[in-house]
Amino acid sequence: MKTWTRFVALAVTTGAVVTGLVACAPANAGPHQQHHAAQPTSAPAAPAVHPISGLKVVPLTATTATGPHRFAVEVAATFAEQEKGLMFRTAMGADEGMIFPYDPPQRTAFWMKNTVLPLDIIFIGGDHRVLNVAANAVPYDLTPLPSAGPVSGVLELNAGRAAQLGIAPGTLITW
Repeated sequence: MKTWTRFVALAVTTGAVVTGLVACAPANAGPHQQHHAAQPTSAPAAPAVHPISGLKVVPLTATTATGPHRFAVEVAATFAEQEKGLMFRTAMGADEGMIFPYDPPQRTAFWMKNTVLPLDIIFIGGDHRVLNVAANAVPYDLTPLPSAGPVSGVLELNAGRAAQLGIAPGTLITW
């Protein structure tokens, strides 16, 4: 029995060594290539997922008069995800938020049912510019907060963040 074959047989019976082999050797490496270091490969990065909602997280940029400001936002893409939104959430980072994309653009209105956090609700037109901002929306309030026209997205941020950063009608929002 060759040394390599005995090593593989030992690795299979011990189990722990196999894990190390899989992690260190390229999948197509033969027995004579195992001693060479594996070449680094760049695998496509998996989309980030929010630990609470399980929604995909994407980068979003608001470009104001003072320059760009970047956020990591959860994407509420389906009707069920949009219906739930940020309901029952008790915390959100300063540079976090949630985007509700609409394709095709449409008129919409949001309310704060079961929403614990006060929010700024930013309505974004088809040209990716802010149409209007419902600032400091009150938790649990059922009053509809409408868009000023058809929107391609609605961005929710912590209350006061839009004013702090200068996000107002005309601000460019990209995601």
